[in-house]
Amino acid sequence: MKHVISIEDFSRKDLDSLLAEADKMLSFVKKGKQLDIMKGKIMGALFFEASTRTRLSFESAMHRLSGSVIGFAEPASTSLAKSETIADTVKTISQYCDVIAMRSPFPGAAKLASEVSRVPIINGGDGSREHPTQTMLDMFTIKKEKGRLDDLHIALVGDLKYGRTVHSLCKAFQNYKKIRFTFISPKELAIPNEYKIGEYRETNKLELEDADVVYMTRIQKERFPDQTEYEKLKNIYRITPETMKTMKKDAIIMHPLPRVGEIDWHCDSDPRAVYFKQAFYGVPTRMAIIKMVAGGGN
Repeated sequence: MKHVISIEDFSRKDLDSLLAEADKMLSFVKKGKQLDIMKGKIMGALFFEASTRTRLSFESAMHRLSGSVIGFAEPASTSLAKSETIADTVKTISQYCDVIAMRSPFPGAAKLASEVSRVPIINGGDGSREHPTQTMLDMFTIKKEKGRLDDLHIALVGDLKYGRTVHSLCKAFQNYKKIRFTFISPKELAIPNEYKIGEYRETNKLELEDADVVYMTRIQKERFPDQTEYEKLKNIYRITPETMKTMKKDAIIMHPLPRVGEIDWHCDSDPRAVYFKQAFYGVPTRMAIIKMVAGGGN
């Protein structure tokens, strides 16, 4: 596959193969070993929008594959500040590298980039639309922690309107069997109809008792056109140690991070809280993704 733009481009066979490759990469990461798969190759990290985990895990993945990284995390320091288009920026930088990992606040920017780039584009998030590599590492987390990707009840909580991570996750699980979703959000942040796939129910109550996977998201201040609306909704859901007493003993709590108060830090020591482990799994998963689109052989 030349580009990673949408999770919908991946079949179950594709996803299972990628996750198996990520598991191999995990063994090398845990041993502190470096691979030569990308030796002599360069990744362009083009982050037109703020990022910590996605950008740094991509860079860590590339370095662990013996490649190098060029790019930027602050578009104000680039020619975009001179009104250059994203298309021209991508077209130019693709002359300098072998693969590009890119994040943009504009939906559809990754697809546009793939049409003008001479090297593979990996979508690191485009506006409120999709975040396919986050979904891949989320699925890897679920597989490692729950041992399966079929027969799951997944509760998605918080900003389901603008949350690109939950959008991609819903699309990915179309490929798996016996999946039930509970969409938990205020009506103002309800999940768009296009992501209501398979068996699901909607509620505005934090009902987690029957969930195998609880996927928390923050209320995204930067997506709100009306900041007074954000202030009204920002603390609507919160998981505390008391909340966790109502959950299944083998449930897991995930979060794409950053969190902004929606999970009490006292929950961090509970073995069901896997969100920092989830962030760690981003490195081997993105190593597998880079290998898939730009690494060539073994």
